[in-house]
Amino acid sequence: MGLPPQPLSPLDGRYAPVVTALGDHLSEAGLNRARVHVEVEWLLLLADERAFGVEPLAPAQRAALREWAAGFGQAEIDWLAAKEAVTRHDVKAVEYLVRAKLGELGLDRVAELVHFAATSEDINNLAYAITIRDAVQDVWLPRLDALLTKLAGLAGATAADAMLARTHGQPATPTTMGKELAVTVARLRRQRERVASVAPLGKFNGATGTYAAHLAAAPELDWPALSDRFVTSLGLSWNPLTTQIESHDWQAELYQAVSLAGRVLHGFCVDVWTYISLGYFRQIPVAGATGSSTMPHKVNPIRFENAEANLELASALLDSLAATLVESRLQRDLTDSTTQRNVGVAFGHSLLALDNVTRGLGELELDRDRLASDLEQNPEVLAEAIQTVIRAEVAAGRSTIADPYAVLKELTRGHRVTLAEIGEFIDGLDIGDAAKARLRALTPASYTGIAERLATGS
Repeated sequence: MGLPPQPLSPLDGRYAPVVTALGDHLSEAGLNRARVHVEVEWLLLLADERAFGVEPLAPAQRAALREWAAGFGQAEIDWLAAKEAVTRHDVKAVEYLVRAKLGELGLDRVAELVHFAATSEDINNLAYAITIRDAVQDVWLPRLDALLTKLAGLAGATAADAMLARTHGQPATPTTMGKELAVTVARLRRQRERVASVAPLGKFNGATGTYAAHLAAAPELDWPALSDRFVTSLGLSWNPLTTQIESHDWQAELYQAVSLAGRVLHGFCVDVWTYISLGYFRQIPVAGATGSSTMPHKVNPIRFENAEANLELASALLDSLAATLVESRLQRDLTDSTTQRNVGVAFGHSLLALDNVTRGLGELELDRDRLASDLEQNPEVLAEAIQTVIRAEVAAGRSTIADPYAVLKELTRGHRVTLAEIGEFIDGLDIGDAAKARLRALTPASYTGIAERLATGS
């Protein structure tokens, strides 16, 4: 016996509560709502222009039509599903829906202005631009901002917490946890601005972008100017020169920017996972949660692991979208239609990752004792400071030591030294007393330069 119909994607099942807000924009219903909006606004613009002698709609009629379009809901969804089963064409079903509403409102006189001189792509490109723009502005960017707020707060709280750095996985010049977190904050903020700055484009120029049908019907009208006014009235930027389709370059720019932000975040998740493994961060157990099905002691870093996987899926989809959408055979092929229907899936995985990381950051606690212990066990990281000070002393004529780097390499490379041994080494150096005092005062925990200032931006 088979199961009843089930969600195929985890975004529509297990993870639906996290990504539901995207469905208001990037679902099929969201797309159809935007299509209805575009059809209604085009009709109103033509009526306002008194095209073909049609009188503009009365204020109450305009308001009623716009109110209906804005209230697009289950009744319209069901109507379109039934009609598309007959038409086998989604945009044509939307046209019929608007015509039917005009009849209900007693506006049959303007029915022929619905979808006038428009190819399906005139409606679709604008509807997609509206839904993608709104999904980014209303859902994705606010979630990224919430993550940035959480991460910036953690960076500030740990700005002064000295930490052994690891370059190539080996002990290196100390930093602070806050400074390292602040690096990711800065990188993500830069990508945020790239995402937010992408201007959605729209076109409304007919079957091959030439306004041929428009001019055949009304050669006296300035159709490019009307197209410009119409597209910009929807809050989009006008693309004046296209084939049948809007070229989708702006979409590729957006998806590449979102993908790059995801890759920055992916690297961050790997680093946080590593800090947890090193014991720098403790995970705060969630009441009632199970870390392992067989090892009760475990608190697994699943938030960051899940985020990694979802970011990989998101980038794979976003990169595919960006590559596919910028190509079209001659004046039009249909590959973009199928591709664009997966925009919501790509953003869904990205949004799920943002949610996981934000939650994960709220479940971390810095283990300052572990940081201090790691620093104390690696005093050899002061070798950089010592050889650099020696070089400065030689340059100033206060020392005659040849090849300071080699001297420190012999002392520290390949074996452990103690802080006391380093102190004895400093005492025996042929350098000035002030330089010796500076070096003697250094510890791995204090050898962090201006990391705290960098972390706080002060």
